[in-house]
Amino acid sequence: MSNEILINANSGETRVALLEGDVLVELYVERSSDQGISGNIYKGRVVRVLPGMQAAFVDIGLEKAAFLYVSDVHQDFDDLEVLMRGRDDEANGHPPTDEEEVPNLDTPFHIEDLLHEGQEVLVQVSKEPLGTKGARITSHISLPGRHLVLMPMVDHVGVSRRIENEAERKRLREIIQQIRPAGCGLIVRTASEGKGEAELRQDLDFLLKMWGNIQKRKAVSPVPALIHKDLDISLRAIRDLFTQEVDRVVVDSREEYQKIMEFCDTFMPQLKSSIEIYEKEEPLFDYFGIEMEISRALGRRIWLKSGGYIVIDMTEALTVIDVNTGRYVGKRNLEDTILKTNLEAVKEIAYQLRLRNIGGIIIIDFIDMEKESSREKVFQALTEALKKDKSKTNILKISELGLVEMTRKRTRESLGRILSERCFYCEGRGFLKSRSTICQEILREIQRDIRDLKDETILVHVHPNVANHIYDEARADLEKLEKRYKKRITITGKNDFHLEQYEIQSQNGHFPVDKAKPEILT
Repeated sequence: MSNEILINANSGETRVALLEGDVLVELYVERSSDQGISGNIYKGRVVRVLPGMQAAFVDIGLEKAAFLYVSDVHQDFDDLEVLMRGRDDEANGHPPTDEEEVPNLDTPFHIEDLLHEGQEVLVQVSKEPLGTKGARITSHISLPGRHLVLMPMVDHVGVSRRIENEAERKRLREIIQQIRPAGCGLIVRTASEGKGEAELRQDLDFLLKMWGNIQKRKAVSPVPALIHKDLDISLRAIRDLFTQEVDRVVVDSREEYQKIMEFCDTFMPQLKSSIEIYEKEEPLFDYFGIEMEISRALGRRIWLKSGGYIVIDMTEALTVIDVNTGRYVGKRNLEDTILKTNLEAVKEIAYQLRLRNIGGIIIIDFIDMEKESSREKVFQALTEALKKDKSKTNILKISELGLVEMTRKRTRESLGRILSERCFYCEGRGFLKSRSTICQEILREIQRDIRDLKDETILVHVHPNVANHIYDEARADLEKLEKRYKKRITITGKNDFHLEQYEIQSQNGHFPVDKAKPEILT
């Protein structure tokens, strides 16, 4: 099976799709109006220190202040350096779980001892702003290259966990120990597997030069200021996703193609032959069937081949995934039917988590299984299915209720939040008031305000569907109001009205009370 990277670029948006065996497994989207900031380095100013949370807010020039935890603070204190060096030997034996993740130091220092309001700091964005939260930042700067990640502030050496051969890991570690500058940390990336000292040294020289330029810009820049901007989405895809497992890269923009080729000239000339320009009439993502998969990734219900389905609901705090047998009735007995549905759902859940980039707390409600052996099979299958996921996951055993609690590392917005927005009709409720409810609300409003309307005729403007419902189901109630107050009530449908919107007025246009729109639209 071939693995491919597809890059669809236009003036307003660039999309990168990673295909494994013709199946879309990851999708990255970057718009010119809303470019990502993860990896960017800023010169910022501390605006508030929170001892109770052991964190600080830092102004880096964005709309919202960034958030800096005490464990992400680095200063040139001698005792802090001693602390780092003291843990270096331990870290050498246990490389980070993520190849670009800086080791988290369980520092005994307090935030108020390290930072104070007005202090200038050099920080890097480690997590994009998510929802209502500002960006998370760190003082542990890391500069990723093609083969290495330079960590100029941490004395640490690590090797990507995706390089499994112990002999190769040892060889790479020995090379790094020989070429790295004193006091600088390095992580060997997956792309380094099989590379020699010359290629690794070339990458290191480039990163050291970049770090030198960052320090120069820091010295002369005002506060706050962007000191270093990470590569755009196309070049990041080439740097981070174009591994030995990828057979080719297909780009549909001549301008983007030239930019990628120039990048490869400098960093990976041996891969230039694997980069192709797409020039067919049919759009790139249509030709490879990607548009259909993107639409499916935004749906709430996903059908399984057997006839079962899963439902994905995302809230502010967590994501809930429900597994159902649906149309699948099985062939032997109930336990086998449930087990087969759950096992099939496991593969789809792992796929959807990766494709949609769902992070944070995740609750999976599998169909209840009576046998412990069945629950163990499902748990093992889920663990195995998530091994391909680059984001770190932590899974707890299936409970007796059939629930799995898990977490998945989140560094950027989910695909759903990038490609969609909160419904301004229902404000994210996911439902509307029924026509019967709206009809009764209107009748109560008429009764409440009818004395203030002096004309003999009262006009009620509503959505056409509500107007039909009033005439079909509430005509008798309307006639009772007309007889009681000796007024004529006229219902008029307005095609441009929201279903919950209505206006009540006298014939001369007088509104007794401004209740023209439902509460969710005011």
